Amino acid sequence: MSRRWFFPLGLNVALLAAALIWSLVWGPVSIPPRDLGAILLSPWRPELAASLPKHYTTIVWDVRLPRAVLMALVGMALGGSGAAFQGLFRNPLADPYLLGVASGAGLGAVLAFSLAWPRELAGMYRVPAFAFGTALLTVALVHLLARGAAGSVSSSSLLLAGIAVSATASALMSYLMLRSEGELRRALVYLLGGAPMLGWDPILAMSPYLALGLAGLVASGHILNVLQFGEEQAHYLGLAVNRARMFIIAAASLSTAAAVAFGGIIGFIGLMVPHAVRLLWGADYRRVLPLSILLGGTTLVLFDWLARMLLRPRVLPVGVVTSLVGGPFFLWILRRHRPGVQ
Repeated sequence: MSRRWFFPLGLNVALLAAALIWSLVWGPVSIPPRDLGAILLSPWRPELAASLPKHYTTIVWDVRLPRAVLMALVGMALGGSGAAFQGLFRNPLADPYLLGVASGAGLGAVLAFSLAWPRELAGMYRVPAFAFGTALLTVALVHLLARGAAGSVSSSSLLLAGIAVSATASALMSYLMLRSEGELRRALVYLLGGAPMLGWDPILAMSPYLALGLAGLVASGHILNVLQFGEEQAHYLGLAVNRARMFIIAAASLSTAAAVAFGGIIGFIGLMVPHAVRLLWGADYRRVLPLSILLGGTTLVLFDWLARMLLRPRVLPVGVVTSLVGGPFFLWILRRHRPGVQ
């Protein structure tokens, strides 16, 4: 990595750390920044926080820190996946939900809610498990439907199959929600970006999938650079286009499915963040991918903090906030990339 990339990488790491600290300190109950270090070290050095109010430690360790870490991981997954899909389809309007991951995950979650909301810990994994499983099944179905007679898959056929499967999954989701009686509100909160589980358990459960998916995305930077010349030219340059495309889709879908399963459906992060990264630091995907991952985490942590503050002490689903900001941003991108608009 050249020296000129050390600064944006270090800057984004610092921004993510600052966003996490901000989220821990400020809330309906403010915690003095000077006490945060003692609180974070209290599990190993309890004497450091002995003179502080006990509820400070509870708020940080049991509520704010796991939520902030969860939002950071979800934002990292959406930012990286959005960058990968925009590069793969060479479309700045592409997002992580392009191939039906969100609709599939939403269908699985609503199905789990409609069966019965489980109270015990093991049962609470039903919602993310259903969401994760149906999200991956949706992507597999899209790929199967998009395959041509010779077994090849084109980008246009993937997009069309994704639209069709997403519409079908959304219709089934609406049907289940109309039939359900007791869990409709929980399902709506999930679909608006409300995490169905809190605490450290979802973080531990999603981390292996995110690590695998994000590692695959970071490793695909050179492949995406080659694909920017077009699929035919990439083939002449020696790239196995179908295999490379499926690798990127698998890594991006795995990351997105894990994020949606444990964080709910949160729109526009995967659209806004990669676009901002390319505007600020160029279009080399070896840099765009890691910077989008870091900036995605920072952005969602800050949006989640804003969602907690707007209706305090109630918590607004973070997907509502991202949509309020992302909608105008989407229209700006759409206008900016219209033919004849400079």
